[in-house]
Amino acid sequence: MKKAKLFIVFAIAILGANAQTPISFPSRDSVKITADLYFISDSLPYIILCHQAGYSRGEYRETAWKFMKFGFNCIALDARSGNEVKGIENETAIAAKQKNKPVTYLDAEKDILSAISYAYKKSNKQVILVGSSYSASLAIKIGTTNKKVKAVLAFSPGEYFGDKLNLKTAIKAYKKPLFVTSSKEEAPSVTNLISEINSPLVTQFIPVQSGIHGSSALWKENPNYNEYWIAVIRFVCGLSKVNGVACK
Repeated sequence: MKKAKLFIVFAIAILGANAQTPISFPSRDSVKITADLYFISDSLPYIILCHQAGYSRGEYRETAWKFMKFGFNCIALDARSGNEVKGIENETAIAAKQKNKPVTYLDAEKDILSAISYAYKKSNKQVILVGSSYSASLAIKIGTTNKKVKAVLAFSPGEYFGDKLNLKTAIKAYKKPLFVTSSKEEAPSVTNLISEINSPLVTQFIPVQSGIHGSSALWKENPNYNEYWIAVIRFVCGLSKVNGVACK
């Protein structure tokens, strides 16, 4: 165990924030999915990082390497409902449009499910989903029934699907570890959204300051990003102890 821990810490120190490698794999309807892989070892589980509306995998260029420090590989996903952020185009959205495939929020669920299968096949371990805005909602929905999902971190989930999906109803049976957060203004609606989940494994973090929508709350440009990270660290540390990395 000590050798494994030292290897993980050494690997992360060497790779740092430039660890991403472009990868691709097919979605369930044959659309080419593009993602960034932040890799340590296939002996470790994966975190799948899902972006908010109008964004791309670039949402996690600043933050993915921090999740690696907990002893996880990371896959930052381009889901087909998105566009661009931090200068990174959403290549899955481009590929879907070229094939005349719909690119609604709910259509992006295919891409997340494909990423789960890809990661699970690599490590044979359950994955953690991190979602942002609409993908946070999809992450909780998927995590409710998908046995390959161990836990979910949801940043600003909500009822984003109109009459096509009532999320509050769809996630009633959720029983796994769940971390939810949002801006302070969004917090009451998030509280209502998860109010019918009957599980002691649910954690809602409400920032003291105003906060920011989605996982960009973890970016350094957010004045109170530190309080979000402290809450995330407390949650993820409870999930990562088995990976041989001590949380501080």
